[in-house]
Amino acid sequence: MKLRGISVKRLGAGVAFLSLIGVAGAWAVRAQNAVAPVYSVASDDDVSEAMIRSAVDPLFEDGAMGETRALVVMHRGRIVAERYAPGFGPETKLLSWSIAKSVTAVLVGLMVSDGRLGIDSPVPVEAWGQPGDPRGRITLRQLLTMTSGLDHVEEMKPIERGDTPRMLFTDGAQDMAAYAEAKPLAHAPGSAFSYSTGSTTILSELMARMLTNSRDPDARRRAMQTFIDGRLKAPARLKSLTVEYDPAGTMIGGSFLHMTARDYARFGELLRNHGRGVGGHQIVPEKWIDFMRRPSPRNPAYGAHLWINRASEESPLMPGIAPDSLFGCVGHNGQYILVSPGQKLTVVRIGMSPRTQQQEALKAGLARLIGLFPG
Repeated sequence: MKLRGISVKRLGAGVAFLSLIGVAGAWAVRAQNAVAPVYSVASDDDVSEAMIRSAVDPLFEDGAMGETRALVVMHRGRIVAERYAPGFGPETKLLSWSIAKSVTAVLVGLMVSDGRLGIDSPVPVEAWGQPGDPRGRITLRQLLTMTSGLDHVEEMKPIERGDTPRMLFTDGAQDMAAYAEAKPLAHAPGSAFSYSTGSTTILSELMARMLTNSRDPDARRRAMQTFIDGRLKAPARLKSLTVEYDPAGTMIGGSFLHMTARDYARFGELLRNHGRGVGGHQIVPEKWIDFMRRPSPRNPAYGAHLWINRASEESPLMPGIAPDSLFGCVGHNGQYILVSPGQKLTVVRIGMSPRTQQQEALKAGLARLIGLFPG
């Protein structure tokens, strides 16, 4: 697959790994030609242009928040603010990191609504099929709510020893699902919350198997891509949505997809509108979006591959300084799709904020922007 003449997988994986280990930060695909800076604020009945600019500008100009590369604010279904850093623009495809998990969950929901998958049925993984294997009790619900109990260490020091970097870039990269599925249990299924890109990878592999019996990587990619294009990309008008696959033909659904900032905002609007796209067409079942937004009993700040604005040690959102109804798709180093239903608001921020202090300052800045809108 090519993006601006560059191999998406090679660029996405190789440069992303450098970013993970702190050697490089420029993981997004910049335009080959110079992109004229874009900054526009539309009139809004509730918030003045001056107030919007006063909240947007620090996100780009205050180094304490890191580097913001793209920002889109949608209010009542229309873009009221849009700004890009030099070298980025409305047509630039930007790497999702873990925002991809929420997209994967929507695709899983479509398969559940089709009757291909059962939410509380044991996940049919061959590696767990031996009699007495306790992993054979893991359900789809548990994978989605990060309560599978599998022994997947998302991050550790040195960073390259964590399961996610190993799965994405080193000894697990040839068959990421096989790496994730080989993990033993650390907890009884359903008993503990543990954020895991491995769980999303297992979901991605499961979807491919529901679509084709072939183990040929090209056949698996074609089957998955046809499903994505026909059930989500075209109906939701996400024309820039670009998915990456591993060499085994499994979608890298936990980390690597690309969209423009506007399309990330359209995806956020799909969630805000309970699965309805432009024109009110029901693309994803409303009950599935409600399920994604429902707090897990093991972590009130997490639903089904979606973060919820509740107090929690793991929360990347803004409990206490943004509306309780806020929820979000969140990616590594400060990628956000933030949705506030009561305010009819969707905010997308894509950038690079690797340090904890930057992330805290960024969250405060985004909360200030969100706080301008009534609701």
